[in-house]
Amino acid sequence: MNESLLRELVPAVIGVLVRRGADFAAAEDAVQDALVEGVRVWSDAPPRDPKGWLVTVAWRKFLDVARADTSRRHREVRVEGELVPGPGEVVDDTLQLYFLCAHPSLTPASAVALTLRAVGGLTTRQIAQAYLVPEATMAQRISRAKRTVSGGRFNQPGDVATVLRVLYLVFNEGYSGDVDLAGEAIRLTRQLAAKTNHEEVAGLLALMLLHHARRPARTGPDGRLVPLAEQDRGLWDTRLIAEGVDVLQAALTRDRLGEFQAQAAVAALHADARTAEETDWVQIVEWYDELVRLTDSPVARLNRAVAVGEADGPRAGLAALAGLDPALPRHAAVAAYLHERDGDPVTAARLYAEAARSAPNLPERDHLTRQAARLNARLRS
Repeated sequence: MNESLLRELVPAVIGVLVRRGADFAAAEDAVQDALVEGVRVWSDAPPRDPKGWLVTVAWRKFLDVARADTSRRHREVRVEGELVPGPGEVVDDTLQLYFLCAHPSLTPASAVALTLRAVGGLTTRQIAQAYLVPEATMAQRISRAKRTVSGGRFNQPGDVATVLRVLYLVFNEGYSGDVDLAGEAIRLTRQLAAKTNHEEVAGLLALMLLHHARRPARTGPDGRLVPLAEQDRGLWDTRLIAEGVDVLQAALTRDRLGEFQAQAAVAALHADARTAEETDWVQIVEWYDELVRLTDSPVARLNRAVAVGEADGPRAGLAALAGLDPALPRHAAVAAYLHERDGDPVTAARLYAEAARSAPNLPERDHLTRQAARLNARLRS
């Protein structure tokens, strides 16, 4: 069974059930049950029309649950007729579902979490890591979001800002995490950019394109993570870089700066440098100053500390890092890098090892472990 095919079909099948009257939480549960059934009966070859099969089975499972729900016996379940197996309508409901999950009755944080889990395909653990909260806390947040919208029709779409946040987190997980969703996030952001003249939509699209352009150089042939300064820039996709810069410049001319435009500006400065040594770190610090002003994000402050360390020296970077919570993800890795540049390999080796233990993914953990081993070998020699 092709799991990637199933992942692509899930949003469309949920969309069919929602349009037929199912509330979103029930539709999601029914589709998940249908997927389990598919795993059991499809064996190695999917049916001729996988979407039609999933729609039919999911709809039947939704009806079974609705009829058996004793708390809703007073409500009549009206059925206009079951879908029969056959070619399903070719409709991409994914972006619409992102908006519907950004429901006005939910807080932005809960809407993002629900969408990432139900439509984006991320696990609760992955979402918790993105939000810097314990997995149990995120599980409760998602459960509350489902309860809030359960039983209600999704006829009040949410706002663009919440959808952008979801797309951004999906892209980040696809770019650096365990599930490859980056291409899907770019596709949906392109759709959104084509439908709305919103500068932050353009900023997010530019940011994604500029990061994605560097993807071929991020890992070596052996799968090892390659830091930005060591990447083969000849592998970068110049077409995507040019498109990203054009999109960003058009957005910036509107003079309504937002966080995604500021992040894209940083990415553009990295992409513009022919070598790591030619990177304009002074301008990058200035853009991080703007980003901190816009968001007051601890992650933005952490990245700013790296940029300050490059622009003004490692001790200035360590000073910028001093006011941040050491529990912040990647804090130890940044501190290790700055201490190494400041001539303190003992502290750097210890911090690299500490950072490896809390790394969010295997390639990053392996990279940090090798950094610690490199310094320890130098200290022993």
